[in-house]
Amino acid sequence: MPIDATRTLRGAVAGAAAAGVWAAQSPLDQRVFGVRYDDTELLGKALTRGPAWRALGNGAHLANGALFGAVYANAAPSLPVPAWARGPLAAIVQGTAMWPLTLAVERIHPARGDLPRLWGSRPAFLLMIWRHLLFGTLLGELERRLNPPDPEPALVSESVVSTNGHGRVEDLAGATADAH
Repeated sequence: MPIDATRTLRGAVAGAAAAGVWAAQSPLDQRVFGVRYDDTELLGKALTRGPAWRALGNGAHLANGALFGAVYANAAPSLPVPAWARGPLAAIVQGTAMWPLTLAVERIHPARGDLPRLWGSRPAFLLMIWRHLLFGTLLGELERRLNPPDPEPALVSESVVSTNGHGRVEDLAGATADAH
């Protein structure tokens, strides 16, 4: 599968935008689900324990979204599901596959004492599913709008094609007469 630089860049933009919405709405969904789980905190405090954790965490979160979006933009056209389902499905599969890493976070993360327990928490798992559903839906729709599908090739009328593959002289003469 060849990589298209323009498609990849547009997918990265869509992914970063979707990750930005995810981060912006996080304070609300934490209240709704009753879990103080913030992805930007998890990422930022892995990079620094100082006051820059929020900026670094947001930057890492947007970069992760952009990377996912870039990969998604190139893989999505080959996914055997309807276009509207590709983004949510890809994001939920990725989130669910990565969820077991929360167990490692609780053991080795530098700020593990400051972070809520995630592994084994049903509300935290449902929050992760919600966030990936939101991200995937936004990513899929933005990417689809930024990278419209290639137009279907035009069908050639059977009357124009001859068995020798070169067309019919009568149609050539007709096309020339119609052009004048």
